[in-house]
Amino acid sequence: MYLKCSIRRKDGKEHRSWSVVESRRLRDGRCVQRHVLYLGEISDSQRAAWQKSIEVLVDGQTRPRQMTIFPEDRLPHGEWTPYIGVKLNEMQLHRPRQWGACWWGLQVWQQLGLDEFWAARLAVSREGTHWDQVLTAQVLYQLIDPGSEWRLHRHWFEHSALGDLLDADSRIVADDTLYRCLDKLVEHKAALFSHLQARWRDLFNARLMCCCTI
Repeated sequence: MYLKCSIRRKDGKEHRSWSVVESRRLRDGRCVQRHVLYLGEISDSQRAAWQKSIEVLVDGQTRPRQMTIFPEDRLPHGEWTPYIGVKLNEMQLHRPRQWGACWWGLQVWQQLGLDEFWAARLAVSREGTHWDQVLTAQVLYQLIDPGSEWRLHRHWFEHSALGDLLDADSRIVADDTLYRCLDKLVEHKAALFSHLQARWRDLFNARLMCCCTI
């Protein structure tokens, strides 16, 4: 994470607003940014305090270091590793997200071999769309909290940890992308049935029996 400055001019005066931004590298090498917290116009001392909270400067280089957190009324005395004082009574929870069900759903998806099955059949588009990830998001959404594609696009994805678990951003749940993905599945219906049948047989050592009535 780092501090990002945005500059705008109004009535001939320059205004600088700051935000805490998280930079993430996707598996295809691209970097995406996510605004974590908007700070607005802050003073130089406030900016320095936020910078210290995010990273520690060591030997003239910016290198991440683990920092210890203490309640504000119990700060250590004397020499100690870098620490941050926290006002516990002012702490608030923002942007809680569904994680456990998403993780469990991905485990089932991989156990069934569906990640490899669809990766081999849904190629990445020239625009960089990972269709297998789009389908994974759609299936897990319907498994965990069924609803419309519009709700997946507008609400559910951002309130879940699925993007982090897939190492993907919200572009995989763009509304037009979701509908286009469904069109790509029909031709693989027979192969999918055979694959699931084989996985069921392997996982449970089961045999299919055909019962006929004369």
